[in-house]
Amino acid sequence: MMAPTEILATQHYNGLKELLGNDICNIKLLTGSTSAKERRIIHQELEDGTLDILIGTHALIEDKVKFKNIGFVVIDEQHRFGVEQRAKLWRKNSIPPHMLVMTATPIPRTLAMTLYGDLDISVIDELPAGRKPIKTIHFSENQRLRVFGFMRQEIAKGRQVYIVYPLIKESEKMDLLYLEAGLENLQREFPLPQYKISIVHGKMPVKDKDFEMQRFVKGETQIMVATTVIEVGVNVPNATVMIIENAERFGLSQLHQLRGRVGRGAEQSYCILMSGDKLSKEGRTRIETMVRTNDGFEIAEVDLALRGPGDISGTQQSGVLNMKIADLTQDQNILHEARNTVIDIFKKDPTLSLPENRLLLNYLNQHNSGISWDKIS
Repeated sequence: MMAPTEILATQHYNGLKELLGNDICNIKLLTGSTSAKERRIIHQELEDGTLDILIGTHALIEDKVKFKNIGFVVIDEQHRFGVEQRAKLWRKNSIPPHMLVMTATPIPRTLAMTLYGDLDISVIDELPAGRKPIKTIHFSENQRLRVFGFMRQEIAKGRQVYIVYPLIKESEKMDLLYLEAGLENLQREFPLPQYKISIVHGKMPVKDKDFEMQRFVKGETQIMVATTVIEVGVNVPNATVMIIENAERFGLSQLHQLRGRVGRGAEQSYCILMSGDKLSKEGRTRIETMVRTNDGFEIAEVDLALRGPGDISGTQQSGVLNMKIADLTQDQNILHEARNTVIDIFKKDPTLSLPENRLLLNYLNQHNSGISWDKIS
């Protein structure tokens, strides 16, 4: 089972250990922090087949990680991995394993594959018991004082707040709010000792990140200032407000994932999208979509329309397909008809050896790059 961050991989490991225990099966965790001694044990147990379940990060796709007989692969937060990365895990067996990919926000390529690829889909469309839908609001810069006031109200109720920035430091190329300047502003508005702030970003050492995260998890700090490093795997039920700075600069998938960091407890949660006054047409569409719906599939369909499906037979995960007539977002009925027809043809003639299928076989041979990326969901 592969997850994009150490935080999330460790969560899955602890959850499965609690669920299954050591008596039922042998479970191990492999990440960048795993010691050399523990790695040697894991590699040996994988190759001799005594390790039943391996959970980890990108460390799982290193060449030295070899399985005796991998039968089932789970990729969590699938949108955080590239096609080639997912393919590496898929190819670690002579017989391709069963594969389950999970995400709250399918990337355009995956959504397209549900339409005409070899990918069956299962949708969880209900919130866990006791949770309320997150309310999403859009504010521009001139309404910031209202946002600060709302933060104080929520903190006074004992709640916690995330604030996410697109950058750590000031950039000459982009006129965006960045974490360091935002932190200075927050420290003036929310001074010690009444308010305490945690800071997390990707350039911090792992130990420092874990320390800051734990302070927030334990409720020792009320505000978490971060970059998108907290996009997945962070679970603090007491956090009820997610503020995303320069929200127009984020993709729909990231916005939806960040919003999912709140709404994890019984209290009403809020996602506040901050933006400049001038928005591009695409930026406005993304923000309006987020305000309108919490449905990950509806969001993914808008993302597919905005970014295009990418290249199903290649590794590109988004981008416009060079189709002269078809539109994947509008022609789904005919796509389903075509997909069913293809399935029928292959049931009757798996090798396309019948005379009536010779044109199809010639077409496939001409367009075969040698690498079957279209099987990697």
